[in-house]
Amino acid sequence: MELHDNTGHPRRWAILGVLVISLLVVVLDNTILNVALRTLADPVHGLGASQGQLEWSINSYTLVFAGLLFTFGVLGDRSGRRRFLMIGLVLFGLASLLSAYAQSPAQLIAARALMGVGGAAIMPVTLSIISNVFDPRERGRAIGVWAGAVGLAVAIGPILGGALLEHFWWGSVFLINVPVVVAGVVLVALLVPESRDPRPGRVDVLGVLLSVVGLVALSYGIIDGGEHGFDRPVAWGSILVGLAVLAWFVQHERRSDHPSLDVRLFTVPRFAAPVAIVGLVFFAAMGVMFFSSFYLQLVRDYSPLQTGLLFLPFAGAQLIFAPRSAAMVRRYGGRAVAAVGLALTVVALAAFAFIGASTPIWVVLVVFFIQGVGMANIMPPATESIMSALPREKAGVGSAVSNTVRQVAGALGVAVLGSVLSAVYRSDVGDALTGLPAQAQDAANESISGAYAAAGQLGPAAPTLIAAANDAFVTAMHWAAAISALVAALGMLVVMRWMPGRETVAAAPAAPVAEPELAGTA
Repeated sequence: MELHDNTGHPRRWAILGVLVISLLVVVLDNTILNVALRTLADPVHGLGASQGQLEWSINSYTLVFAGLLFTFGVLGDRSGRRRFLMIGLVLFGLASLLSAYAQSPAQLIAARALMGVGGAAIMPVTLSIISNVFDPRERGRAIGVWAGAVGLAVAIGPILGGALLEHFWWGSVFLINVPVVVAGVVLVALLVPESRDPRPGRVDVLGVLLSVVGLVALSYGIIDGGEHGFDRPVAWGSILVGLAVLAWFVQHERRSDHPSLDVRLFTVPRFAAPVAIVGLVFFAAMGVMFFSSFYLQLVRDYSPLQTGLLFLPFAGAQLIFAPRSAAMVRRYGGRAVAAVGLALTVVALAAFAFIGASTPIWVVLVVFFIQGVGMANIMPPATESIMSALPREKAGVGSAVSNTVRQVAGALGVAVLGSVLSAVYRSDVGDALTGLPAQAQDAANESISGAYAAAGQLGPAAPTLIAAANDAFVTAMHWAAAISALVAALGMLVVMRWMPGRETVAAAPAAPVAEPELAGTA
């Protein structure tokens, strides 16, 4: 589709390859860590980390990452996207090195927080650079490749992590990032052109600070509620403070003559509808990915490496269909493609409500594949719609909003659906704990992982406890899956009501600008 007036960069596809490498290292790392948690808890082969320390080794990254995404997207537009990408890669590589050789859980948690800073600098600028080096007519295809890389990294992370842990020490799951980062920095320096907003205006200092405080407080409350239950004042207090500060942020942005984010964009369907879709889909999908990992490793007794391999159909579907979604959008329109993608995702999520402890594993693989196909046809058209609502020089804002919503919604999905999972599990497993020692009752009532640990000390009573825990977990999984499917179905309503259709897209201007009265703001 090369046209004589193509406004894209001559090396745009090579640049896209570099950006995909930069993106892979960020997304891969967070999924790799999940399979290393059991090893990190080992006092001999790991760091002897407690359950709380393991949780914070994940959450310190998530909290910093979610809190800084929007700010770094805005600052990348101002100070130079290539510069921000290189700084982010260097920070991420240095933090990976520190994580690999951490001598205590506290050192690992601190190094992971630094990785969050690097990741927050990398993620939004990859998408904004795509918007700047690709012609609007090719941008959808490029974003499809970008989205496919995200899906691929989510799925192959556990495979790579399991393989590394089988042959090397726990630090290898972090050390593998370093050579990739070095190669990324060299390639970015050689291939990626610098770009920035030519008219940045004054820095919206108050808006930047409010966005960081609000997002960190909201994310902390969600994470705390997911870990310890939403009946704690700390969880609700943090969530309410976060929402209040973000409401203040919106009011400030409405009144400011130099806002970080022109909140009037949320009245433009081409921007607001796909942002809502991204949030709803990631809320539903991340919650399901969370409990399906426990289902495969505990209920079905697969190893971490085998569990990772079972996610390959999801990865394969992303890799095959996401890059092709742009052609589907051109043919049928973004609304139709996103609606079909959401329908497939709803079917896959709802299918988990019927999967049991003895369901043939090929059925689970088919469900993962259907979910991968569905999400591969949601994210690219949604992301393209968000990015096309802004001029190229403001691409970092659109990228930051999209990635922030995805990160916060994913954390909220894990927290809320994880809480549903825990509540139903505890309700169902209670009767089976009668007569067990108090310590075993407490452990088994906490989670299915605790039940398996307690069973190891019970002798002849172990099979009965394991069977009861499996049954309770599967029942809880069914409830969580049903809720996730309903949330994704709500996304279908948003698509059909507000997502621009084929006619709107066809009539849109060739340049990626917002509505006329918004194009010069933000």
